[in-house]
Amino acid sequence: MTRTLISHAQMRRGRGRYVYWTLLTVVVLVFTLVFIGPLYWMVTGALKSGQEIAQTPPTLWPKDPRLTNYTDAWNQLDLAKLLFNTFYYAAGALVFQLVLDTAAAYALSKLRPAFGNAILGLMLATLMIPAMVLIIPQYVTVIDLPILHVNLLDSPLALWLPAVANAFNIFLLKRFFDSIPEEIMSAAVMDGATPLRTLWSIVLPMSRPILGVVSIFAVTAVWKDFLWPKLVMPSPETRTVSVGIYAFSGGTPMNVVVAAAVIAAIPTIVFFLIFQKSIMSGLTAGSLKG
Repeated sequence: MTRTLISHAQMRRGRGRYVYWTLLTVVVLVFTLVFIGPLYWMVTGALKSGQEIAQTPPTLWPKDPRLTNYTDAWNQLDLAKLLFNTFYYAAGALVFQLVLDTAAAYALSKLRPAFGNAILGLMLATLMIPAMVLIIPQYVTVIDLPILHVNLLDSPLALWLPAVANAFNIFLLKRFFDSIPEEIMSAAVMDGATPLRTLWSIVLPMSRPILGVVSIFAVTAVWKDFLWPKLVMPSPETRTVSVGIYAFSGGTPMNVVVAAAVIAAIPTIVFFLIFQKSIMSGLTAGSLKG
């Protein structure tokens, strides 16, 4: 029998059931408004005229919905180019993180190199450093890459390489790999599988849930980032969607800018819905049968 904060006896006593469901309904509605409210304002604001979106108090629903705001945003802000750039950067960051972060986490978890715990501790220590503090040394590194002395401005590598050094994702992957039974790993070794073969054929199929989580983190981090792409992608041809919308917002009506923000948010929502099933799947999705 499951235990909750309110027992079944209290639920059956007097008005306990009504009080419980009333409080639950109120809490759910409040949190729904907190999370859905900004999205609702953004979607409806994209349908309003310039005067209506700026008026006070704001209207809950546009008086004269204008779908043309979306077409104006698409054409005036060149969203096709901005979305393609952002998708390209996000896909590259995803591939780099899945390959390199997975390899690092697998080595720390299953191969257990010398000083592995110390290395992991130093990685986790970087999470205590504010991101803004790292902007200057990262930018200095990008404009003059050590040893190679290459300028990476307006290069996708300026976004991909810093994204790979993600201690949080490595920690998530390592903790998940730690939960994989050692019996399965030993069986693979007895069958003659190399560490790389074990990673590819056993560990990765069992790790689809955490790989889905890391994928969402990797894509959304690039998609919503603003300051770093603005610094390292100064050319209009290489801008991301967030930087591009900001660059055009000065001379563009607010309703068109809001419509562009709605269009820019759609890919991340679709990406989350695609990976939702992978996240919810269990640990044994790729386990051995028999």
